[in-house]
Amino acid sequence: MQRIVSAPTSSPPAGAARPRAALGLVVVLIAALFTVLAPTPARAADQLLSQGRPATASSTENAGTPASAAVDGDTGTRWSSAFSDPQWIRVDLGSVQQLSRVSLNWEAAYATAFQIQTSTDATTWTTVHSTTTATGGTQSITISGSGRYVRLYGTARGTPYGYSLWEFQVYGPGGTTPPDDFWGSTTDIPPASNAVEVKILNRTNGKYPDSQVYWSFNGQTHSIAEQPYLDMPANSAGRMYFYLGSPNSPYYDFIEFTVGNNVFNGNTTRVDAFGLKLAMRLHTKDGYDAEVGENRQTFAEDRATTFQRFTDAVPDQFKVLARTQAPYRIIAPGSDPSFRAGGANANYFTAYAQSVGVNAATSDIFGCAASLAGNPDMCAALNRHVATLPASQQSDPAQFYKAAPANYYAKFWHDNAINHLAYGFPYDDVAGQSSFISHANPQWLLVAVGW
Repeated sequence: MQRIVSAPTSSPPAGAARPRAALGLVVVLIAALFTVLAPTPARAADQLLSQGRPATASSTENAGTPASAAVDGDTGTRWSSAFSDPQWIRVDLGSVQQLSRVSLNWEAAYATAFQIQTSTDATTWTTVHSTTTATGGTQSITISGSGRYVRLYGTARGTPYGYSLWEFQVYGPGGTTPPDDFWGSTTDIPPASNAVEVKILNRTNGKYPDSQVYWSFNGQTHSIAEQPYLDMPANSAGRMYFYLGSPNSPYYDFIEFTVGNNVFNGNTTRVDAFGLKLAMRLHTKDGYDAEVGENRQTFAEDRATTFQRFTDAVPDQFKVLARTQAPYRIIAPGSDPSFRAGGANANYFTAYAQSVGVNAATSDIFGCAASLAGNPDMCAALNRHVATLPASQQSDPAQFYKAAPANYYAKFWHDNAINHLAYGFPYDDVAGQSSFISHANPQWLLVAVGW
């Protein structure tokens, strides 16, 4: 997994790099970079979309057969249900995807009758395959349609036992084209001579002209009126900064990325703070097309409205985050003095963390630092308030942020992000919930900058 970790600082000069949060997390990031910079073969279609994604089920036979075992890529682990009908298992692909195939690798306890169903919200389901004569073994089922959630719904067992799958695999082309004109025309984007062609878009709703929307990368700083494109070379651990009004404006933000000769890995991030509304869309030569960042509704509203909605949405302890550096930034809770040693909320996470055997400062929990730097699953579970749940439920987004203490700053950015994917804290990629996107053969990247 790509770990994006950064430390809150004051506004840097255009093009300047910023320090990372903690040495332990830097080590994790560097190790990740060596992995993600190696291009992986890309296919025009039929990519495995489900492996490692959050999975849930109607029941499990025991703690050793969780739903997650059916999507872990290990044919030695399995999901097994209770011994009754009906039962189901579903996987969350993270965003709406075009679908082409489902592969089922049954253990001896198989289904004779089942349906493959898809959904965009895990509530309303569409059946894309149905059978009453299945015989188990390994099945490859061609399907069509789209969905974020894919479910196997079993209605008749082939044995007296439950339903049991070694692997539940969902395939598709790996991306969907955005449904509106937010990104504008892409036919005028020139071909890249280097790794990927980047185009910057002004989505400030008339607040700033193109001559006052700036980008800065690797020593270059330009307004998009001067130069809306960047032919980006391969680079590691890079950041591209954006400024409104002037090249060193306090209204700024950035995206993070590593770019290999034939692969793009990057994300929008709220790990430090919210500075500007940002979204990015990656398109690759094999047809993959994915977008992350703030959603359309957030881009459409005025900045003051976003600040007020944040204040209205979070508990009292978090309201200060929209005031400490207002009107420029909404900062992450680990950066605010109230959540640090000696502050009014310094013990916000203490009792909850100790209930699962973790002795860590509240600011270190928000920042996944110190003892949590090498424990991403626990840090994510604490931030999402799922640490006391069974392991099989800790990767289920439906369980996240349902009670205090929790990282309500991160929750807000998930609630207001495309497909609810955001980097609200350093290990927000656990269970595939971050805004990280990666693909080989990149063609172009669009970055929208909003007010």
